[in-house]
Amino acid sequence: MSNHANVPRAALPSNPSGTARYVGIFRKNKHRNPMNKTLRLTVLAAACALTTLSASRLAVAAENPMVGGAPMYANKDIIDNAVNSKDHTTLVAAVKAAGLVETLKGKGPFTVFAPTNEAFNKLPAGTVDTLVKPENKEKLTKILTYHVVPGDYTAAKIVDAIKAGGGKAKMKTVNGETLTATMSGSMVHLTDAKGGMAMVTIADVKQSNGVIHVIDTVLMP
Repeated sequence: MSNHANVPRAALPSNPSGTARYVGIFRKNKHRNPMNKTLRLTVLAAACALTTLSASRLAVAAENPMVGGAPMYANKDIIDNAVNSKDHTTLVAAVKAAGLVETLKGKGPFTVFAPTNEAFNKLPAGTVDTLVKPENKEKLTKILTYHVVPGDYTAAKIVDAIKAGGGKAKMKTVNGETLTATMSGSMVHLTDAKGGMAMVTIADVKQSNGVIHVIDTVLMP
């Protein structure tokens, strides 16, 4: 039996040089272990990959916002995007009835204020059914082109114009009449020729030939 068997651990002689030697061996072995370095590099690479993937997804989401349950692709034109929005089936049907499909597929650029199905539902019963009849094509065209402004007017440009105009901005539409843009808090509102008002609910849906702003009310010339 060792002479130290009954000696308390604290009374054992210290061996700093021995301790240092063992610690040095441990550190040396740790640095020489290729598995540790490989593991660290693998974790770092995975973290970088996840960060890049997340950033890519955010960029795609920003460029292709969802409207009516469908992504709106910036490399597609106004019509090709609008037909995929389940919130704009009435608008698309009206555009087809008015014969404006090829116009809105043109080079542009156009700024379109796009009323939702709910916006059309606010109109008196039977209004849409009457407007899409062939004999009312001219009236329908006048209403639809009142929602289109030549040029690419993002929300920032509209807000700047409102500020520059002392709280109001006049925008001449394709049909020749004017819309008035104002702000209420952070929201942009449009007032039509009859005094009706629509609010922009989704702004800056970029298209290959312009930009769409979704609105909650049909504008009347």
